[in-house]
Amino acid sequence: MTTQKLLMALLIGLLGLTACQPAEQPTQAIRLPMGYIPNVQYAPYYVAVEKGYFAEEGIEITFDYSFETDGVALVGVNETPFALVSGEQVLLARAQGIPVVNVVAWYQEYPIAVVAKTEAGITGPADLAGKKVGLPGLFGASYIGLRALLNEAGIAESDLTLDSIGFNQVEALATDQEQAVVGYFSNEPIQLRAQGYEVVEIRVADYVRLASNGIITNEETIKNNPALVQGMVNAFLRGLADTIANPNEAYEICKKYVENLAETDETVQKEVLAASIPFWQAETLGYSDPVAWENMQVVLLEMGLLTTPLDLEQAFTNDFIP
Repeated sequence: MTTQKLLMALLIGLLGLTACQPAEQPTQAIRLPMGYIPNVQYAPYYVAVEKGYFAEEGIEITFDYSFETDGVALVGVNETPFALVSGEQVLLARAQGIPVVNVVAWYQEYPIAVVAKTEAGITGPADLAGKKVGLPGLFGASYIGLRALLNEAGIAESDLTLDSIGFNQVEALATDQEQAVVGYFSNEPIQLRAQGYEVVEIRVADYVRLASNGIITNEETIKNNPALVQGMVNAFLRGLADTIANPNEAYEICKKYVENLAETDETVQKEVLAASIPFWQAETLGYSDPVAWENMQVVLLEMGLLTTPLDLEQAFTNDFIP
């Protein structure tokens, strides 16, 4: 074979190899509404970013710490394809014709609790009557969790005073601005005890099993870009599994994403993370329990926030869960 023919054969071979290589997956930038301030409770997402799990799926995440209701609205109009949202927000949105769908369950139990100082004598939902209760606002998981507890006790919202205080529950209770506050069982109670206060918790999960926090998308994205949805779910579940398996590693990763975390009380923050993990665990990570969604609908109907039952099969799916 002449030198010219040899070079031609090598060139053809190289072209053939190049044609066989898969095209590089384009990266899609996604703004992810989180519903809360930066916190170690978001460790699975931080881990998934830091370890490149989202990048492997062609996703570049920007965390947006806006209110939960903002996330629902943005996903509903396809302004952004995903958001972190609690179960009741999905049903309330669909009742208004907003086509959002839960595609992966993050929390397996509803994480909301009412917290009060022990001296206040509040030990159950019925004791909230006549009390001043602080919560982020009259929306979102905290509000619905409180309403669910009141519903269990047969108490009307008008029987107590609700005070919208933003994410300031710890200071508000510590300084007696409120007689009780509503927040996440794995956050506010732990911080208050670390400051030396004796507190009691009234956990929603002790009274009713409800569909909780997860990742939502919209019907259009599921129909037109299921690969993106699958990639989002895959990356998150890998981050979740790693966080559960190695919370100390996850905590160190959080320092890059939670401002001033390295200067805070490490024992308290690690306890917040440790307390969250049991509520994420499941035989199949990310699985949505249909019973929890049925219970959530019943509660919303009894509260009058829904007027007619919805088709729950349209509100959540386990199709993207491995």
